[in-house]
Amino acid sequence: MAHNLNFNEQTQQHSFFSVKEKAWHGLGQIVQDYPTSAEAIRIAGLDYEVVKQDIYTTCYNADGQPMDFTNRIKTHIATMRPDTGEVLGIVGKDYEIIQNRDAFSFFDSIVGGDGIQYETAGALGKGERIFITAKLPGYIKVGREDLIEQYLFLTTSHDGFGSITAAFTPVRIVCNNTLNAALRNHSNSIKIRHTANAKERLEQAHKVMGISNQLSTQLESIFNRWTTVKVTDPELLRLIQLAMVPNKEVLDNINTGKWDELSTCFNNMCNSVFEYAMSSPTQQTETTRGTLFGAYNAVTGYFQNVRNYKDDESKLKSLLYGGTAQLRTQKAFHLCTEFLQGELAGLVN
Repeated sequence: MAHNLNFNEQTQQHSFFSVKEKAWHGLGQIVQDYPTSAEAIRIAGLDYEVVKQDIYTTCYNADGQPMDFTNRIKTHIATMRPDTGEVLGIVGKDYEIIQNRDAFSFFDSIVGGDGIQYETAGALGKGERIFITAKLPGYIKVGREDLIEQYLFLTTSHDGFGSITAAFTPVRIVCNNTLNAALRNHSNSIKIRHTANAKERLEQAHKVMGISNQLSTQLESIFNRWTTVKVTDPELLRLIQLAMVPNKEVLDNINTGKWDELSTCFNNMCNSVFEYAMSSPTQQTETTRGTLFGAYNAVTGYFQNVRNYKDDESKLKSLLYGGTAQLRTQKAFHLCTEFLQGELAGLVN
């Protein structure tokens, strides 16, 4: 099951919903109107409780034969779904469960929940991991034509693997033609461990992340400034190379001009990004063609629209779970900021 969406044998439905657009191999529920928190939880099949259960081991006598009583393990407990009976994971005794309904409190706590539009939500595996995306009100307007939507993404698990992760990103899961942005001097993501007071920290996470009514204004100012900065084709290629470097060795070869030592794979990838920048219709607007904003858009657009992924889950992990796509696009953001400030003058000539 490459999609890895949870399938509930009792309801005979996959635990996923999307507004208007089909995704995840066409599985799950497609709705036409934006649901409320309560509706989104139900439609996505996330309306299940997760509970803690003690773990017991079989006792054996001196002859190695099982005995009639068991011992309780005191250091760990199991998390499970009572509705399906599935064990989701083995966790430490101090592990705090964040119920699926609590995850939505992160979204509803922002501007009182006004204008929040839930776009996708679902569960993976046996239900041990859930994810939610919601669209914030308003757009980031770049130039006269480009309108960038603003999304919040959250994922949490019930199996002890991974923290609660919330992120601001103009990426709708399994949706194309969007950007993945990071904001200088603000953290665009936060991680919360499943320990005491995790629920309370999650409800205040948007304040720590700098998510506020000023966020779109700040990004709008940055992107529009980038549209006025001209970038030559050689500078564009060099910015792409610097953003796509996989390690320090490749970076050193670029900085010292050792082009022969760059791998064919790396060169092909950079050329694909450059070709996307030069030929994609979305890259030919007055705000993107030959501008710093276009250079940034080339990297983000490559990972969204050009790069091949094994499946939708792989794309999701690469874009939003700290994978290659997310790291490279964040690097591109910072490189564009440094280019604007003249800090790359010796590297892009």
